Amino acid sequence: MKQKREAKRYANALLRNVGVEKAPQIIAEINAVNELMVKSKEFRSLLVSPLFSKDEREKVIKQIAEKIKLSENTVKFIMYLSEVNVIAYLSDIIRIAINLYLEKKKKAKAVVITPIEISKDYEISLKSSLKKLTDRDVDIEYVMDPSLLGGILVKVGSTMYDTSIKSQLRLLRDELIKG
Repeated sequence: MKQKREAKRYANALLRNVGVEKAPQIIAEINAVNELMVKSKEFRSLLVSPLFSKDEREKVIKQIAEKIKLSENTVKFIMYLSEVNVIAYLSDIIRIAINLYLEKKKKAKAVVITPIEISKDYEISLKSSLKKLTDRDVDIEYVMDPSLLGGILVKVGSTMYDTSIKSQLRLLRDELIKG
């Protein structure tokens, strides 16, 4: 619970400091740092461990910032999170910052899982339906999953809409078992 509260606090601070317009760029840069932390145990250890000095961290972060073209705001934010020992919450901070950004922009993000590629007409219809459902503009991320027999899965925020054949068969089975 403390981790979530801390992550929300720093996500709010991030958006307040960089502004809503620069938020997508900064969040993308911070996500790149998070991916580096996941891939490299040494880098994660450098940022998380109290055994490294502030100067050592700063030197390495600035070298990495030059290589992957991080903005000054991102470098300062990463350094600050490392200094106050909350850098381990970075993935939660990113997730919450994205949600806060979408909320401020009156947008929602949907993940649509389909067994096949969908047509442009269906995409437009789906986007329109989701906009009516959420009262927000919807950014859709499509994921193809050939294991779905048919239908689609749509996840908007924490809500899942499941119209897949697999789900329908599961519901039918449950109804038949009940009698």
